Amino acid sequence: MGRNIRKRRSPLAVKVTAASAALALGGGGLIWANFYASAHESNDAWGGNRTKATAAQVATISCPDVGQKLTNVPDKARTDVAGELSNLDRQITEAYQRLATTRDAQTRDASFVQNSILQPLKERRQNILDRIKLEITRVGGTAPGDLDTLANCTGTPADQTNAGGQQGGQNGGQQQGGGQQQGGQQQGGGQQQGGGQQQGGGQQQGGGQNNGGQQGGAIGGQAGNGPVAADFVDITKAQPNVQAKPRQARNASRGTFTTRCGVNTNKNHNTDNVIVAPGVKNGAHHLHDYVGNQKIDAFASNNTFLQGGSSCQNKNDLSSYYWPVVRVQDGSQDFDQNNDGGGKEGNVGKILTPVQAQIKYVGSPTGKVVAMPQFLRIITGDAKTTTNGLANANAHWSCTGFENKVQLTEQYPICPQGSKVVRSFAFQSCWDGQNADSANHRTHVAFADANGNCQNGFKAIPQLTMRLVYDITPPTIENGQVKNAYAVDGFPEQLHKPSTDHDDFIAITKNGLANKIANCVNRGQNCS
Repeated sequence: MGRNIRKRRSPLAVKVTAASAALALGGGGLIWANFYASAHESNDAWGGNRTKATAAQVATISCPDVGQKLTNVPDKARTDVAGELSNLDRQITEAYQRLATTRDAQTRDASFVQNSILQPLKERRQNILDRIKLEITRVGGTAPGDLDTLANCTGTPADQTNAGGQQGGQNGGQQQGGGQQQGGQQQGGGQQQGGGQQQGGGQQQGGGQNNGGQQGGAIGGQAGNGPVAADFVDITKAQPNVQAKPRQARNASRGTFTTRCGVNTNKNHNTDNVIVAPGVKNGAHHLHDYVGNQKIDAFASNNTFLQGGSSCQNKNDLSSYYWPVVRVQDGSQDFDQNNDGGGKEGNVGKILTPVQAQIKYVGSPTGKVVAMPQFLRIITGDAKTTTNGLANANAHWSCTGFENKVQLTEQYPICPQGSKVVRSFAFQSCWDGQNADSANHRTHVAFADANGNCQNGFKAIPQLTMRLVYDITPPTIENGQVKNAYAVDGFPEQLHKPSTDHDDFIAITKNGLANKIANCVNRGQNCS
């Protein structure tokens, strides 16, 4: 098995609610469903007109994340294995939809979920796990011995689903990494704060009228799968939590390199993810904004990346920067309301374009950096934290005027008048010196430790930081219900939790730009 290098939880992250979410590595998820017994309900999985029932129950089905376990897949098998992991994700999505459309049957038959959803899901997952083992062994690899144990998905009663930190405490563990903060941007990890105790998020609220004219149900949102009122906090009432940056050493690389690539005003979107699901259409099950390289989809490859053109002012920067879109759930619809990855999978509402997107490479506080290798792939954050816990969460939400004081991971901020919503990312800044990717898309890169040092022989690279600013009308919370909520796109079973936010990057440059970025940072210059 390869090394599993994981960062510490960021000191910028406030754990206010206990619900969490994760990376699209495939094969894991937490499935929620509203069980409303009513003859007047529609069978629309994502909402529709609903009549409030006399009895309501919310249940989850937790499926192990297979992709996280596959740290040593031979190169020759990775494409096929990635396709099978995507099939596992598709199975979870289909099971979630079945949960959401069979509420009457579940109410009449207590064994319906086990017999009609869980057991068939386990059998389908086992078939795929068998194929994964075959793909690995046929090219001379060794599959994990406990792979068969990952087939079973378990149900969780409603009264046990409000504390996502329960899994965070079990799965988070100690992470290797460090943390610093620069100009409101996170520059690393930090010590994990808390183990899974809910800190003021409150009980998830259900029922009531949602702003989209639909019943929000026990898991909220105009599509019935989040967000809920507990996913939001007035940032003026949040405790400051941003810690001081590590002290810079004498030979620190103090420079910055800014690349200006726009905010995706040309609406370059797709629901693929070429890093985790190459060759698989709708492999992400949610929509991404793309800036930089303009020809990135599931079928792009190292052979075609350099032909993509760029939205960046520096045309030598063909890198791909992509992230899940943010939507406002005000009852409006967007172009993908009836599409896979969009409304068909619970991602509803008007897509918001950032008003600002700052992409900046920064240096190391402890020494010089080496240039990023061509085609380096990095995913930061975890689109499936509800399943995996917060070990790899790297979401940071704040408001203009508050970035140096408060950074949120488990809640979206409600910003005061005149302030805008900010989501920021600081990517892993240590590289193993050999690989542009790894089987689970994590172990070839890592975060620096608390003092800014790379461990385990890893080399410091320019740290990619991103800051996205949105002009969003502040949501309001009335009678335990959130109106005009906003949320990041995600896998439907992840309930649009803030902690599921993540960001993707592929380094693609020409004419020596990678070396120019490293040299600029090492010389202490501010370049663009």
